[in-house]
Amino acid sequence: MRRIALVTLVVDDYDEAIRFYTEALGFRLAEDALRPGGSRWVVVEPGAPGAGTGLVLARADGAAQSARVGDQTGGRVGFFLHTDDFARDHARMTAAGVTFLEEPRHEPYGTVAVFQDLYGNRWDLLQPAG
Repeated sequence: MRRIALVTLVVDDYDEAIRFYTEALGFRLAEDALRPGGSRWVVVEPGAPGAGTGLVLARADGAAQSARVGDQTGGRVGFFLHTDDFARDHARMTAAGVTFLEEPRHEPYGTVAVFQDLYGNRWDLLQPAG
């Protein structure tokens, strides 16, 4: 079996990113290990271990990477968070201060709303139809 296990997300600060992803989005901290040179290996996951693709939260190193924080996909939705209960997660995330850029809408493929993470990257919260 093949699957994408991890995707890197460039962030300004490890701890503020961990707080946002674990507290506001409800992810779990899977790994947080010190690496040589002061960097850390930080992985957050949206569900149970191995249940989906995890995010490597990588602190920007240098001007080129810093310029990408918050705009890693050129303003497009780049991340898709599936849920089995849109209303529950939308309400919890809104209460936690997550910024939704639109009202929830019903599409043939499911219920969806675009939100942004703490740096401005765009995400879909999506409950697939069916």
